[in-house]
Amino acid sequence: MKKFLLIFSLLVVSYVGFCQSRQLTGEVKSSFTNHSLPYVNIGISNKTVGTVSNEKGEFRLDLNEKVSPGDTVLFSCIGFKTEKYLVSDLSNQEKVIFLMPQSTVLDEVVLSAQKLKLKPKSIGRSSKGLGLMHSNFYSYYEKDVDDRLSKERGMKFKIRRACYLQDLNFNITSNDFKSLKFRVNIYKVENGLPTDLIINQNIIFEIKDTYLGWFKVDLQPYDIYIKDGIEEIAVTIQWLESVKTRANSKYFALSTASSLTHTAYFRDKAMDSWKDSGQNLSFYLNAMCE
Repeated sequence: MKKFLLIFSLLVVSYVGFCQSRQLTGEVKSSFTNHSLPYVNIGISNKTVGTVSNEKGEFRLDLNEKVSPGDTVLFSCIGFKTEKYLVSDLSNQEKVIFLMPQSTVLDEVVLSAQKLKLKPKSIGRSSKGLGLMHSNFYSYYEKDVDDRLSKERGMKFKIRRACYLQDLNFNITSNDFKSLKFRVNIYKVENGLPTDLIINQNIIFEIKDTYLGWFKVDLQPYDIYIKDGIEEIAVTIQWLESVKTRANSKYFALSTASSLTHTAYFRDKAMDSWKDSGQNLSFYLNAMCE
């Protein structure tokens, strides 16, 4: 009986401690170099709990009422093996998470514009439209801009032919930020939703000084070649970091329009489930295609 009471007491203390600590903090590093890893995706699947590590590899993961001590936190970064930790293992103390490098074997691709007879092609919506609708990176429920860390917005593109991606363009309709850092993610599409990444480099860009209008991300340095046979891809931009112009800065949005034939993708946290909607963002690729 005493043994049972001791075990019960320990469980109660552990649970109370978990309830009192609704935030996990720590740092992510490479196990090979011991260097900090910036902008690592961190989250719990399907619990709307996620974030990214900052430029120094530090993270703060806020937990909600859906999370239990037995849930698994995933740490994912391009070029590294995904690590898994129980919430209970990360609670009540700051942790250093080490990720192991992962070698990526890619098919060798030799491009010759003359041999392949590549032609320029624009894929997506290159019009602002009337500017009556906006796809927002904020919501009424978000209290602070850090609530948006790891959030993604993007589009499904039909490729159909082998293409070499040159740049990504999108139209910004509101922007309250001195600096914004995003990451371009490119995914396979299976059963109508994004799945695995098909790039092996972080594509990070910065938007400065409350910039409005069309913004271009140069993709040519990354040699992104979409092979023939991949008919659909999802391209998103993911919120990584921001500097406000004012204490109450909140707004950042892209122009969009309702559509019965196009699909926009979004998720509010890393590792969360993807959602789709019948929208057509002012969001397009320039490419050289067969």
